[in-house]
Amino acid sequence: MEKTDKKYAAYVQILKEELVPAMGCTEPIALAYAAAKAREVLGHIPDRVSIEASGSIIKNVKSVIVPNTNQLKGISAAATAGIIAGKAEKELEVIASVTEAQMEEMKRFLEDTPISVQHVDNGITFEIIVTEFWGEEYAKVRIANYHTNIVLIEKNGEILFETEVQGETENGLTDRSLLDMESIWDFANTADIDDVREVIGRQIAYNTAIAEEGLRGDYGANIGRVLLDMDGENIRTRAKAMAAAGSDARMNGCELPVIINSGSGNQGMTCSLPVIEYAKELHSTEEKLYRALILSNLTAIHQKNGIGRLSAYCGAICAGAAAGAGIAYLCGDGYKDVTHTVVNALAIVSGIVCDGAKASCAAKIATAVDAGILGYQMYRRGQQFYAGDGIVTKGVDATIRNVGRLGKEGMRETNEEIIDIMVGQRC
Repeated sequence: MEKTDKKYAAYVQILKEELVPAMGCTEPIALAYAAAKAREVLGHIPDRVSIEASGSIIKNVKSVIVPNTNQLKGISAAATAGIIAGKAEKELEVIASVTEAQMEEMKRFLEDTPISVQHVDNGITFEIIVTEFWGEEYAKVRIANYHTNIVLIEKNGEILFETEVQGETENGLTDRSLLDMESIWDFANTADIDDVREVIGRQIAYNTAIAEEGLRGDYGANIGRVLLDMDGENIRTRAKAMAAAGSDARMNGCELPVIINSGSGNQGMTCSLPVIEYAKELHSTEEKLYRALILSNLTAIHQKNGIGRLSAYCGAICAGAAAGAGIAYLCGDGYKDVTHTVVNALAIVSGIVCDGAKASCAAKIATAVDAGILGYQMYRRGQQFYAGDGIVTKGVDATIRNVGRLGKEGMRETNEEIIDIMVGQRC
């Protein structure tokens, strides 16, 4: 792909937009970000707080530990962290720097301050509205469609900032419809590595660090360590264990950042850590690893574009298939091998549901990575799934479109049922 091709500049920019650092699970961090911004606008620590959130936000914040809070969990905790210690200018690293004194203040704030939480359905999957009060004054911040997309700032009846929300369109981001597998393959093979060196290099460093911490520490169900204890340290197990261990740590309060993909740290780790582990095993050059990660990351983003940021469809499945593509590339295989790997993997595990962020995400990640590796090994051995096998159809992009339809439209009611089960009320 020539640098003059409009897709070249778009793909570089998409990687820069998507591969950003986040401290903790991204939905509670987005909530903390909105709360920190509202406190900044209000100019005071509030004496009461109102939180309105879409069902998918409630689902993804309810069960996860918020980092730098001394193991606090849930919606009120995430907002409180942003109010007491948040630095809004840091966006998804809004609570990366928290003192012991601030953690104590969070505890007192939660005990003393009324915080109401209400489910809202304005036809948007991703929506957060935080209103903070101080006496007769108030400040309101609304985020819609993606984690840092503030669309409204209001204070005491005055609109300080507002931008139109057009359905679930991600205004302000590069057009993801420019992604297709053939162009992604071309870009991965021809890109000037210096154009993406910073974002890919940071992904390698950050995600490796949290995965190693996940294996050292005691986090959640310790899926990474269970895998190694159960199956030994062969490369297939290590690839799964590293991705799972990163999730073990991240879902359970580890205070290390990750580089996300498609708005998700779990997806960022799933599409990168198995590829990094295979590169070590194969003694791949740095350039080969970077190109494999370009391929894996953009393949994951391409799949999620049709599904959306939040869904009842587990995003780790897309990332696991993408990891399989990156592994195939490292092993020296070509475009047909990569695309059949993706299709095979999607045929195996599409349909695993997302029931929020929590410890079991690590086990789903391990399953997704295993499917990516199996999908690759199938094709190497002359085996594949064909058009007409369930949701598989002719062509990798057409199959990805089917998965997008399944995740966005087909599982919409499933998402509502999951939310109903989790929060104990009809949503």
